[in-house]
Amino acid sequence: MLKQITQPLWRKIQRNNFRSWEALVSFLELDATHREKTLKQSHFPINIPQRLAGKMKKNCIDDPILRQFLPLEDELKSEEGYSLDAVGDFAARKQGSSRLLHKYQDRALLIPTSACAMHCRYCFRQHYEYGAVDNIDKELGIITNDSSIHEIILSGGDPLSWSHARLGELIKALEEIPHLQRLRFHTRFPVGIPERIDEAFLDMIRQSRLQFWFVLHSNHPLELDQDVLHAMKLILCTGTPVLNQSVLLKGVNDCVDTLEELIRKLVDHGIQPYYLHELDEIQGAMHFKVSRSNALKLMEELQKRLPGYGLPRYVKEEAGKSSKTIVF
Repeated sequence: MLKQITQPLWRKIQRNNFRSWEALVSFLELDATHREKTLKQSHFPINIPQRLAGKMKKNCIDDPILRQFLPLEDELKSEEGYSLDAVGDFAARKQGSSRLLHKYQDRALLIPTSACAMHCRYCFRQHYEYGAVDNIDKELGIITNDSSIHEIILSGGDPLSWSHARLGELIKALEEIPHLQRLRFHTRFPVGIPERIDEAFLDMIRQSRLQFWFVLHSNHPLELDQDVLHAMKLILCTGTPVLNQSVLLKGVNDCVDTLEELIRKLVDHGIQPYYLHELDEIQGAMHFKVSRSNALKLMEELQKRLPGYGLPRYVKEEAGKSSKTIVF
C-alpha cells in the first residue's frame, strides 16, 4: 500500500487560488460594464489567493487590491521606453545562467523557481525566460567558485513556492559554501498565504549558520491583516530582520494617506520600510505609472509625517547600473 503524503496547510490553501477570469469576475460580482474593461486572456495568467480576493470590493474596478491582480484592457496600451526586460535581467545573467543574476558587488540573485503565490500585473519578470527549473547545480557551482559573493538573494517567482524539502536542500547547499554569510528572501507569499510561515520554515532559519534577511513585498495597508503581521512577528522572533519594499502604483497607493497608513502599520509591528520603487517600465504596466514629480511630492509630505526610520528610500532600478538609483 502506497504511503499517503500529507501536504502542509499552506500548499492546500494555494491550490484554491483563483486562476480563471470567469471564477474571479463572478466572485467579484463585476457587472457587464466593468467586465468589458478587463482581459479574459493574457500572456500572464490570473493567479490570486482567496485571502486577497476577499479583500476586494464587490463590483469595483478601481479597488486598489483588484487593480494589482485582475488583468485590465489598459495592459494592451504601448508606450515608448517600455520593454520586456526593464531592469536588465537578461544582461545580468552570470555565465549564461537564467537562474543566477549578478548585478551588484558582493551579492548575487538566485532564482530557484518561476512559481509564485500570486501574479501582480506590474511584475517586472512577467516576460522573463526562466528556462529549466529542476536543477540548479550549475548555479551552485558558479557561486562556490566566486569568493567575491557573500550574499545570496532568493527571488523568483517566489522562493517560498518551493516545498520545505527542496528549500531545505538549497539552504544546506548554500551553507556549505564558506564565503557566503547572508541569505536574503524576497517574497510576497505571506501577503496572500501567511500560513507559509510555519514551524518547518522557522526551523530552517533557526538552524542555519547563515544570517537571514527577510524582505516582504506589500503595497497597500489592506494587505497587512493580523495573520500576515503575526507571521512577520514569528520571523522577527528568530532574530531575522524583516524589511518591506513597495512599488508606487497609480490607483493603488499614490496617495499620501494610504502610504502613511501602510508605513505606520509596518513600523508599529517592527518591520523596516526599505524601498518604495518607481515603476519598472515593463511592457503592459504603463497604466500604473506615477510621474516623478508627483512621487517627489508624496515623499516630501511623508517626510513631514513620519519618523526618520519610517521613511523608505524612493528608488529606481536602471539597467546596467551598479546600484539602485536613489531618487529621494
